[in-house]
Amino acid sequence: MKALKWIWQYMKLHKRKMAYGYTSVIIFSFLGVIIPYYIGKIVDEVIEGKDYSLLQPYLLTIIGVALLRTLMAYGHNMAFESLSQGVIFKIRSQMYDLLHRLDFTFFDSNRTGDLMSRMTGDIDAIRHFTAHVSHQLLKAVVMFVFALGMIFTINVKFSLVVLSVAPIILGVALLFSKAVRPRFSDIRKQFSKLNTVVQENVSGNRVVKAFANEDFETEKFTKENEAYKEKMILAASVWEKYLPIMEFFSKSMFIVVILVGGLLVINDNLSYGELVTLNTVIWRVNMPLQMAGWLINDTQRFIASAEKIQGLIDTKPVIKNEGVVLNEEDFPLNGKIEFKNVSFKYKDEPVLKDVSFCINPGQKAAFIGATGSGKSTIMNLICRFYEVDDGLITLDRVNVKNIDLKTLRSVVSIAMQDVFLFTDTIEGNIAYGVPDVSVEQVYEVARLADAHEFIKSFPEGYDTIVGERGVGLSGGQKQRIALARTLLTKPNVLILDDTTSSLDLKTEQQIQKNIETINYKNTTLIIAHRISSVRNADQIFVMEDGVVIEKGTHESLLEQKGHYYDVYKNQLGDFDHVASNTSQKEVNYGA
Repeated sequence: MKALKWIWQYMKLHKRKMAYGYTSVIIFSFLGVIIPYYIGKIVDEVIEGKDYSLLQPYLLTIIGVALLRTLMAYGHNMAFESLSQGVIFKIRSQMYDLLHRLDFTFFDSNRTGDLMSRMTGDIDAIRHFTAHVSHQLLKAVVMFVFALGMIFTINVKFSLVVLSVAPIILGVALLFSKAVRPRFSDIRKQFSKLNTVVQENVSGNRVVKAFANEDFETEKFTKENEAYKEKMILAASVWEKYLPIMEFFSKSMFIVVILVGGLLVINDNLSYGELVTLNTVIWRVNMPLQMAGWLINDTQRFIASAEKIQGLIDTKPVIKNEGVVLNEEDFPLNGKIEFKNVSFKYKDEPVLKDVSFCINPGQKAAFIGATGSGKSTIMNLICRFYEVDDGLITLDRVNVKNIDLKTLRSVVSIAMQDVFLFTDTIEGNIAYGVPDVSVEQVYEVARLADAHEFIKSFPEGYDTIVGERGVGLSGGQKQRIALARTLLTKPNVLILDDTTSSLDLKTEQQIQKNIETINYKNTTLIIAHRISSVRNADQIFVMEDGVVIEKGTHESLLEQKGHYYDVYKNQLGDFDHVASNTSQKEVNYGA
């Protein structure tokens, strides 16, 4: 079975614990038939045979075996519990590491709730299997074999009668296994949907409250919760169908013992002590058969979860990191960026179409265009968050595919449009990319991002804990902290993806002046909707529907009186473009 082979590769990493655990299980199961044997000896030799001198050694043997059996039970339970923690630690770490290596394409098509359910519920199903079910399966088989062997040594005919019932139970168990497996697969899928609804609702709680949509969200959750309940009931219905049959035939074994065993005693083919032994040992035969339903149930639950986790672990990143690590000595980065006939599709939808341009080292280039024109996609392709479909992107004439991903993203730093702050101090968020940086350097970049003053105004200053996703900070404050975080890495290529959209004009202009004072050379790429954000750029690229339709400086583009000129008039009015317009009210691109 694929799932069992998969989990075995993790279990075998703990060979000592596994060997000790399985050995303890075998000894435990063997000792389980020793006690009934001596009980039978007491009946035949002490009670019937009147040899009371044997009572004490037999009783001491039974007590000793019982104590040893208890130690074996404790031993294998502890061994497998410890083993299971090691297994899920390895799997969970492997999953988490993989999530960091997977690219944007994966996260675009996988829901957070589903990933969280794999990291929690599915992982717990695997822990339960390795900690309990794995050794219970062995225990059931070994105990059945030892018990059956004991019965055969006492009376062959009796054993054959007992065995006639076992195939029926095993047959029903196999049917049950086949029927219940798809049910558990459906349960895990529905649980993922339920998790997704909860995750989205918690993350978007402010939006829900802003639109007074609590009743709608409750109804949506109730719908998925009801579906989850129905899946659980459908799985339980399989139990209702098969479990009574398995219980009936397993209990019928005791009737066999009484009828067949009684007849054998009457005909002097079986002693009283042997009947007592058989009656006790039959519990050891019956128990594995009774456990079959539960073991199959838990095994199928494990298989459903293992398939989901294995599917995640087997996922291969679309972005192949096959580049060579380049350092300053081998590859002195200047920051020249070139696009050569680059095309890109997102889910078969064309986003960029045969785009070509060149940005020289140290230049400030800006991209402006309507939402969906492909501006942010260009930045994502430079960082190789996505892979181009056609064309070539080079950094200092080197194909970005030939640069190691970690190296590429250490020299190209992006302040993203979607600001994300961690639940940490403000200082910790700013120093995220350079953890061992000095406090003075954190202060320096905070000043460049015009964030130092508002941070110092907080009672705890830079030690202020930022709430989840920056709760408690304004949009502009979050953008400035994110910008400071990017500037701290001192990148060769600095990408600002609409990082001042939440700021007022005065603050934006102050940040622009501050950035111009940076004492290290870098190429800067700016994505913006506002003319004021791009007018001082060395090159401005106007984009529309994935194509660069105009390019030039602010002045040259105004002289062309094309699309850029129309946007300029729309935002700033038909004024002399040389004059200062800092006091004019701005509106968004395309307003």
